[in-house]
Amino acid sequence: MSDLRPSPLAPGSTASAAMPGRVLVIGSGYIAGHIAARLTRLGTETVISSRRAPVTPESRGVRWTQVDVTSGPQVAALMDAIQPDAVVAVHGPSDITWCEAHPEEAYATHHGGARNIAAALDGRPVLLVSTDNVFPGEAESHGESAQTLPANAYGRAKLAAERELLATSSALVLRVSLVYGWEDCGPRPNFLTSVARSLMRGERLRVPDDHWNTPVLVEDVAAWVATLVNSGCTGTLHLGGPRRIGRVDWARHIAQQVGADPALIVPTPRVGTAYACRPRSACLHSEVATRLPELQRYRPVDVLEATHSLIL
Repeated sequence: MSDLRPSPLAPGSTASAAMPGRVLVIGSGYIAGHIAARLTRLGTETVISSRRAPVTPESRGVRWTQVDVTSGPQVAALMDAIQPDAVVAVHGPSDITWCEAHPEEAYATHHGGARNIAAALDGRPVLLVSTDNVFPGEAESHGESAQTLPANAYGRAKLAAERELLATSSALVLRVSLVYGWEDCGPRPNFLTSVARSLMRGERLRVPDDHWNTPVLVEDVAAWVATLVNSGCTGTLHLGGPRRIGRVDWARHIAQQVGADPALIVPTPRVGTAYACRPRSACLHSEVATRLPELQRYRPVDVLEATHSLIL
């Protein structure tokens, strides 16, 4: 079973009552930008730190400082300089196909970075955003008690990072399912954005017909992180959307929203595509979230409803 320990907050407590004064977000990608933006809106002094400056619109106006997370001395110096009340770790490459082709680099960044963060925490709470790829994908969905067996190099690297931080006894690992939203910039837009843009250009798309997710909106991820980062929870928690959906069905729904011909979606087996290394069923559900009263006002939105709202 999950070893998540409930927050000491009493029922009825608000997220703002528990907000830390200063949070260090290590990572500068799409998810990190949304987390930093939400923390900032809630009145938390937020600092983003990464190897390269963030390019996401959400990161504008948030203080940034450079760090190479694979360097222990750099991470230690960063922690001394910022003196955060809590840390959010969203570091390392998230391109699963790239990680499969560069497993040693992926492992060095995710695991090595987590090891350096753990060494510099000095008792501070840390929240690691992790992945559904730590599971083999044989079950229809995976709860916190499911046995981990990573499906690919990305999952192995993330699982090693989880274990490194959980060993500090001050970490919460938040595993998220496929994260989506409208992504205006960045080298690798998420599934919803990339499919919508391709369809609007009239392009045919090969989409795997044997791959399922419980997609979760990026704003929901940011809301859970902001609520949990200083909640006192430790252990492992899952965040997936309320609908289990195949990529083909989702892509056809996107086609309907943008007014494109659904015949542009070509169902294709994962084998021989960029999805070949992904688990067949990358779906998550939570067995323990209902025990956390502070999360009850942040119910994840349905992917079909969100897709309609985001595109229109």
